[in-house]
Amino acid sequence: MEPPLASWMTQVDRDVLALLRNGDERELVLTPGVIAVNTDWKRQTVREHLLRLSEAGLVEYQDESRALYRLSGRGHRYLRGDLAVEALEADD
Repeated sequence: MEPPLASWMTQVDRDVLALLRNGDERELVLTPGVIAVNTDWKRQTVREHLLRLSEAGLVEYQDESRALYRLSGRGHRYLRGDLAVEALEADD
């Protein structure tokens, strides 16, 4: 079951987090462009949402110079349901 979205989140955020999580497989480390190709969202849209997800502490850079993103520890807790959506609202 997917965790509820915070009021500032959209389907783009859900898709980005789900792709990085990669189901039960090994987590992925991806660029905005690769995420865009695999989600059908435009690269600029993905980039904007990655920045917001980063501000919320849900994703982080694996390598900033190459724009590689991964889930953060907080992102893992959110996706597992161990971080209440209210915590994300409080940060907004």
